[in-house]
Amino acid sequence: MSLFWRIFGLNALVLGLATALLLWAPVTVSVPVLFTEAGVLVGGLAVMLVANAALLRIALAPLGRLNRLMTTVDLLRPGQRLPVHGQGEVAELIRTFNAMLDRLEAERATSSARALSAQESERRRIAQELHDEVGQSMTAVLLELKRAADQSPEPLRGELRQAQETTREGLDEVRRLARRLRPGVLEDLGLVSALTALTTDFATHAGLRVERFFDTDLPALDPQTELVLYRVAQEAMTNVARHAEAERVALSLRRTDGTVVLSLDDDGRGVGVSPEGAGIRGMRERALFAGATLEIASGRGSGTRVRLSVPTTTRTTRGAGR
Repeated sequence: MSLFWRIFGLNALVLGLATALLLWAPVTVSVPVLFTEAGVLVGGLAVMLVANAALLRIALAPLGRLNRLMTTVDLLRPGQRLPVHGQGEVAELIRTFNAMLDRLEAERATSSARALSAQESERRRIAQELHDEVGQSMTAVLLELKRAADQSPEPLRGELRQAQETTREGLDEVRRLARRLRPGVLEDLGLVSALTALTTDFATHAGLRVERFFDTDLPALDPQTELVLYRVAQEAMTNVARHAEAERVALSLRRTDGTVVLSLDDDGRGVGVSPEGAGIRGMRERALFAGATLEIASGRGSGTRVRLSVPTTTRTTRGAGR
């Protein structure tokens, strides 16, 4: 039955009952209208309105749920669907909306994969140029400064030594940026070694106390999934260093039923109720690319937990340890 006939039938039923009462029930209307008759008529009208409202609310409730989902749906949180009951127009509308979400999520995952692939290629190119061009130029400057300092009298020699030290610090920073852009240790030694190097680097430069927990029987992951795990951990550590005002961070990589779970917990101030920034949205893009589930939970004064669950295989990966 279509939505039109359902609403028409509900109203016809209520009006038919009212007409039947007027025809066969001992109810009359005098002129002028008596007080008791007016009470009966007003009461009957109220009953009809309440019954009609209740029936329409039941009939149109699925449309309300559909409207709420349409205003809150987020393609970076896949899987939000409405249950479908029956065969009417409303059920068909909900089926169409769910199918549309399926297509949009698939298209979003495909476009995200292309964008992330292009982003990683650009990161590799920039890291290579930093290493080859900027790094070599700064190394040459260091050698020139050393030669000039060796041949210069005091106090000029001290100033040149200071400039040499400043240049060396800049070269170290360039190399650190290149490693963050292109984690060579991930390709060479595996995910566990890369996460260890990442957390050690943040502990050194951000003054964080980092605790690491890695299962020894981690399953094998394809390179793209490992990169997703690494980038999510990197972004989460960056957020902790910049915004959390935390002192301790615990990072773990665990194996559960059919998944590998990356968890990062800090003791900072949490994310509160502020809108998600570009960093967290980027983490959700990467989770969507890997078919993973990303959860970010926070409480005031209790820090933040980032949890990424990635579907996996059953083979044993390299480099696992604690």
